[in-house]
Amino acid sequence: MRAGIALGSNLGERLANLCRARAEILRIPGVSLPSRSSSIYETEPVGSEPGAGLFFNAVIEVGYAGLPQSLLDALQAIESSMGRPSKRPRNSPRPIDLDILYAGNLVLSNDEIVIPHPRLHVRRFVLAPLAEIRPDLILPGHEETIQQMLTALRDGGGVVCADAAAQAAWREQA
Repeated sequence: MRAGIALGSNLGERLANLCRARAEILRIPGVSLPSRSSSIYETEPVGSEPGAGLFFNAVIEVGYAGLPQSLLDALQAIESSMGRPSKRPRNSPRPIDLDILYAGNLVLSNDEIVIPHPRLHVRRFVLAPLAEIRPDLILPGHEETIQQMLTALRDGGGVVCADAAAQAAWREQA
């Protein structure tokens, strides 16, 4: 199945954090190429404490042969190895944030994992990079494409492509 993963960082070397996380994701057992990577977007934090730094956000899509819970466990291990504590205030600044956006046509909801991501359709910082790589994707339980969801958002909300140097470094590391 194809799985979409959101990457975000607003602590430390944001670009290096995203590059390292993407490289580690591609080494997860069961992850296969080809992969797709969006550009990097610089975004305002949503629901964070006052003074929280801007995020770098991106979305990648990979092939994955395994259970979604196994993918989530691997992503959480990457977050932990990069210094993100497992217990923290919601939306607090973090060196890396990795979320499964979708996993094929799977719909899953339990205490550990919800797929598709329950707030994906209202988050410009996720929809903008996802629309870049999968504009015509229709998620299970939705009727609109990713591009239509993005176009329908009313907030203009603090999401811009990162500068050319960051984009070049991101592409070079791919």
